[in-house]
Amino acid sequence: KILRELDIPVGLGVIIRTVGEGERARYFVRDLRFLLDQWAEVERLIRDQPAPCRVFEEPDLVERTVRDFLTEEIDEVLCDDREAVERMNQLVEKISRRARNRLKFYDGATPIFEALGIQKQIDDAFHRQVWLRCGGYIVIDETEALVAVDVNTGRNKGGRDVEKTILQTNLEAADEIARQLRLRNIGGLIIADFIDMKGRKDQQAVFNLMKERLRRDKAKTHVLPISQLGLMEMTRQRAQESLSDTIYENCPYCGGRGVVKTSMTTSVELHRTLNTVMRKYQDNVHDFRVILNPDVLKRLKEEDEELLIELERRYAGRLMF
Repeated sequence: KILRELDIPVGLGVIIRTVGEGERARYFVRDLRFLLDQWAEVERLIRDQPAPCRVFEEPDLVERTVRDFLTEEIDEVLCDDREAVERMNQLVEKISRRARNRLKFYDGATPIFEALGIQKQIDDAFHRQVWLRCGGYIVIDETEALVAVDVNTGRNKGGRDVEKTILQTNLEAADEIARQLRLRNIGGLIIADFIDMKGRKDQQAVFNLMKERLRRDKAKTHVLPISQLGLMEMTRQRAQESLSDTIYENCPYCGGRGVVKTSMTTSVELHRTLNTVMRKYQDNVHDFRVILNPDVLKRLKEEDEELLIELERRYAGRLMF
């Protein structure tokens, strides 16, 4: 129906993405006009510029911000770069002149990320545990196969009405989970383990709230009702790397597992390695310098000292730490 209303030039075709479902017709008219202007500029460059010549390039950060994020839901866009604000104003002229009033230049003395608390939100986006207003919390773990979200009552013990406390915690958790998925740009399969609710009505309330919150998401999502085990399964379109994958890389020591060997295990392995090395070089080398973690060194000197003395005696060597 919308396609029939568009004034598409002869010889050209358009593709309407599924993300446009339910949008007003005027948005499609606006986008078509913007794309036709871009195509006219490409044709002009092809005609007027000598080859080789770049006729089109991927939009930069400023243009992507205007194109993807300056929607009806956004009340204000603040930027601390005057040139960037001017560019955004020029771009908005082509898309929606009414949106110009929402573009503001920030000239405060305090850095913009600090003044608006953005840096704290970025830091919070990497915490496993996220607190809810009611005192409960959710725990988010990203794995290769899926993303697991666990909901806990935490400090929200409530009063006599336990079911009401559980429902309140689960509703706040559903709202926060939808927000965290967007904030962390998490994609793929997501499993949310809500606190068990006996009433089917309560389960449906949590499911309905989750569906409502996910409608705000630009990424395509699909969510299923809470199962008998209290699990809610959902998928979110993986358009690009998650925020954590973009900013972090795996630890070279633990390989991204988040764990390291205990001091006792390292001490045992070190003793085995020293035994091999000192036996191999006992005729030529008598002094051995060992560099290791202070916690392991403490273990060696306090609990495994006799083993080191035995090695020095057996191979007539000296260990230095």
